[in-house]
Parts: sequence; C-alpha cells; structure tokens
Amino acid sequence: MRTEDLILVSVDDHIVEPPSLADYLKDHVPAKYKERVPRVIRRDNGTDAWLIEGQEIASFGLNAVQGRPRESWGADPASFDQVRPGTFDVHERIRDMNVNGVLASLNFPSWPGLGGQFFVQNDDTEFVEVMIRAYNDWHIDEWCGAHPGRFIPLALSGFVLGDEWMAGEIARVAEKGCHAVSFHSEPHRFSAADYHGPEWDRAWQACNDLGTVAVFHFGGFPNFMPRTPFSVIPHAMPFQTAIFAADLLWSPIMQKFPKLKMSLAEGGIGWVPYFLEKADFVYDHHRAWTGADFGDKLPSQVFREHVQTCFIDDSTGLRNRQQIGVDTITWEADYPHSDSTWPESPEVLMKSLEEVGLPDNEIDMVTWENACRCTSSTRSSTARVRSAPSVRCGRRRPTSTRRRASTAGSASKRS
Repeated sequence: MRTEDLILVSVDDHIVEPPSLADYLKDHVPAKYKERVPRVIRRDNGTDAWLIEGQEIASFGLNAVQGRPRESWGADPASFDQVRPGTFDVHERIRDMNVNGVLASLNFPSWPGLGGQFFVQNDDTEFVEVMIRAYNDWHIDEWCGAHPGRFIPLALSGFVLGDEWMAGEIARVAEKGCHAVSFHSEPHRFSAADYHGPEWDRAWQACNDLGTVAVFHFGGFPNFMPRTPFSVIPHAMPFQTAIFAADLLWSPIMQKFPKLKMSLAEGGIGWVPYFLEKADFVYDHHRAWTGADFGDKLPSQVFREHVQTCFIDDSTGLRNRQQIGVDTITWEADYPHSDSTWPESPEVLMKSLEEVGLPDNEIDMVTWENACRCTSSTRSSTARVRSAPSVRCGRRRPTSTRRRASTAGSASKRS
C-alpha cells in the first residue's frame, strides 16, 4: 500500500473548547442557570481562562502546541490568540485534518475534564447535570454536526453524578447517535468509588446493552519524584495505562458484562504483549488462593475480547501485533497535543508499517476498520462522507482521496 492510499481514522484527538461554547450553553440551559454558565475571560496578564463558578481553569499549554516550533513549547501558549485556530475552530479543524490526511476523528474534551468532573465546583448537583447534558449536546450537534461524517461523537460520562445518572445519559446520547462515552480512569480521586465493586454497574450495563464503548484516556497520573524532569511524564504514560488496564482486567467488570467494550486512548501498544503474558502467568500461579475466576478462558483472552488499544507511532507493538490481537489495535493522531505527528501522520505511520511489514488487509484494520467497528456510531457518520467534500491533502492525488471516502462508506456497512 502507498502512503497516499492510507485511510486514517484517529481515535484520540482533542478539542480546546472555543469561547462560543459559552453562548451555546447559555441558550440551552434553564433560565436560572444562564448567568452561571462557564465563559472565557481575559486576565490582567493577557492570558485566557474559563471561569466557572468563580474558579479559573486554563486549557492551553502542551495540549495546544501544534503549529508552533518545538523549541518554543516550553513557553506554552496561554490565549486563543497564541494557538492554531484548528485547536478550537471546528471548520479550521477540518482543514487541519485534511492537511494530515485524516478522514475521521474522535475528540476528547479539555477544560471540563475527561468525565466532566470540573463542572463540579460546589454541591449544586442539578447545575452539574444541566451543564454536562448541554456540553454533550454541543459536542454532538455543534462540533460533530458541523461536518457530518468527519467526527466520532464522544460524550462526557458525568461519573461524578453516579451510575444511575450516567446510565440515563448514556442512553440519551445513544439516541442521538453517540456510542462512545468518556469515563475517568481514577474516579476515586474525586471522592467516588473505584472500579472493583458494583457502584458503577448501571453505567456498565447501559454500555453493554446499547453497544456503547467506555473510553478511558491515559491511565492516570503516577507519583513522581520531587525533581523528576518533564521527559519522564510522557515516557511513563503508556506504563501507567498498563497499570490501569490491570485494574480493569482483574475487576469484576468484564466477567459481569460480556458484551461491554472498552477503549484505552493515548496509551500505546508496545507494552501489551508482555502485559497479557504476565496476566496469564499470575492467573496460573495465584488463582488457587486469590479466588480469581475467568471461567474457561485465560485473562489474556478476556482482555482481547473487551479492550481496544491505540498507538501514535509504535513499531514494537506493530511487530508483536499477533500477540496483542491485530483486530484490537487502532491508530491516533493526538492532535493538537505535543505527541502528535501532525501534519505528517501518514508519512510517519507508513514508515512503521513498512518497517514491520504489515500486509494491506492488516493496515486497513489498524488504520480505520477496527475504529469503525469499535465505535458503532461510525455506521451512520462515515457513510455520509460520500457526500462530503473530499478529504484531501495538497500533496495527495484525488484518486487516493476517492478511495478514502468510498472505503469509509463500505466500512460503515460492514461494522
């Protein structure tokens, strides 16, 4: 396969929420909350922040540096004037996706938090409920709806509100065509239960029944040494995801909800082969006294049945794809974060694909087919790409662009 023939669906990109979100929220919440909606303020030092219930939350830094020289990343951008418009403007985002040869993208939130936890600034639960619902509607209708077929909707789980509320919201957004929900990998950090008990069962059941994938972005934040340099943080991220994945695997979730699908974003895949080997070793050596019971399957089999992983650039993982399960691997661009390969994702990815010798059918699996199957919302959204403007980079030929569009439509029928 040629680089220009790649079909790229990214399962991990990010929104820097635009100031216009405040107007949307104000127009879509009850009257008593209109003056309390979060809004952007320009601080005295010239930086921008979101103001919510008297608390200021910044949403820039390394999560919005694409388009800037790498040498300047330490002097992080701090206002909308200093970041690439594609980070927050949906129409410019499409232009940046086109430049990067990306057909469709799943976008995580920024300042609201991965599960909407930063809407909680006091004990007004109704306010949090209203805001998270309105944010989810904005994400689905305004951000994703602005360019049908180009985005995979991702809703906030609202885990801070408990599993009964979550189950209702999961069902509500599923009716709107959204079958991916962003959970948090460390709910216990926010005075909620961890995942080793029944406290989240109604949310898992809703995902299980509705075909909604539970998405976890980056496994958590470890305790570093007081003088740890920055480089340790991105280096250690995949291994922290592995720790979280072990918690998921040894929790009762996968046993109780056999159809539940989970996705680990921005965690890489190179660690997965040994992770699975070690899981089976531990099960064999310790289940007699721990009581762990995976029935007639091995832990590695159960993990492969339930969990989707993703990578940016990971030759080690691709080389060991059979041990991972090639049908469980997806790709991400991570735009506009500092780890992103934008605007050369096709070229960077193809270098790894050629290095490890992936055949064309497996290239299609990891670059778009697995993502389309995992996020069932793409059944309808990618089909509409046929009528959308061509996904095209100036350095790519229109013939390969047509392949991207037509194949995505075929994927939606198969998935």
